[in-house]
Amino acid sequence: MADPHVVIIGGGIIGSLTGWRLAQQGARVTILDKGRLGDEASWAGAGILCPIHPWLYPDRFSELVNESLAMFPALQRELRERAGMDVQWRRSGLLIPEFPWDEHHHRDAALRWSARFNWQVESLSAQAVRAREPALAGDVCGGLLWPEVAQVRNPRLLQAVRKVLQQYDITIVEQAEVVALDVQRQQVCGAVTTDGRCFAADMVLLAAGSWSGVLAGQMGLRLPVEPVKGQIVLLNGRPGQLRHIIKHDAAYFVPRQDGRVLVGASMERVGFAPGTTEDVVQSLLQAMRRIAPGLQSCDIERTWMGFRPGSPDGLPYLGPVAALPGLWVASGHYRNGVALAPVTAHLMSRWMLGQAPAEDMRPFSVERLTVQDARVGLPAAAG
Repeated sequence: MADPHVVIIGGGIIGSLTGWRLAQQGARVTILDKGRLGDEASWAGAGILCPIHPWLYPDRFSELVNESLAMFPALQRELRERAGMDVQWRRSGLLIPEFPWDEHHHRDAALRWSARFNWQVESLSAQAVRAREPALAGDVCGGLLWPEVAQVRNPRLLQAVRKVLQQYDITIVEQAEVVALDVQRQQVCGAVTTDGRCFAADMVLLAAGSWSGVLAGQMGLRLPVEPVKGQIVLLNGRPGQLRHIIKHDAAYFVPRQDGRVLVGASMERVGFAPGTTEDVVQSLLQAMRRIAPGLQSCDIERTWMGFRPGSPDGLPYLGPVAALPGLWVASGHYRNGVALAPVTAHLMSRWMLGQAPAEDMRPFSVERLTVQDARVGLPAAAG
């Protein structure tokens, strides 16, 4: 197809980065967003470039993660050159501390997984953990450290990608909520917004994050993507007060370059209920006081929330929709949207333009039989 026109529904990091890669290959791209580009989960997340407990996922997921994370150094350089922005990608390392009161122990599974997928890991004594992270509680009894794990300042990442989109003359239409597909002769050929506008296209990519499931239902497609609300507390600390990303079952802590620390994040299956809540904020602060009491001196700068696009098995949906030719899906990335964005954009942009992935994509198929996995998938519904 010469000079194909692709309409992308959703302007988060998945939709935006895929749009850029499509444009690099000669496609004409229009991105439709129901609000402002990148204002939802892509902005709200913590930017940890490592899945939470990756040893709980199938091997194909770990392979996809490794491929994506390997792309970040080049992506950072590309954005610095094209957008003139530092997205603050840096290897801060990730530490899982161990306490006598832990309900779950991940050490054995984590070490086996790290060896199989070639992730550098260090097993630390209690003394070594305290030496590396004085902010942690005194009853820490050991820990595991992945020194190569990185983070990115995701709001800056989105800003940089948007600058690049403008350089490629990609059409960005904000406040454009899609409600239906334009289907002619059993072929998807555009998207229709609430105000009746029809954006014609040769292909449509559904990348609307947490809203993808609702939109898919309006299109006659079953796509079990649901919002999973997460609340975050931002602390105003000093640089070096926390040195690594700290991940515990009760909370995680992400130190930014400027000294701020993100404390997150809740897992709430409450639909699209907006706003932060005092009980959740206090539970995060209680976890901080128990795990990292050295952060208690930090002022609370602000709180916020976002809706992760959850899936029952924790895996994204990637690929074409057989029942609706011309429709493609890249959604359901759940807690790994930023981490998986580079490889998603790479694979989807080439696939849509005729270059099928060499890798096995069946575990991420839109038509796959999705089985609920409470360990990595959707949490129990509230109430």
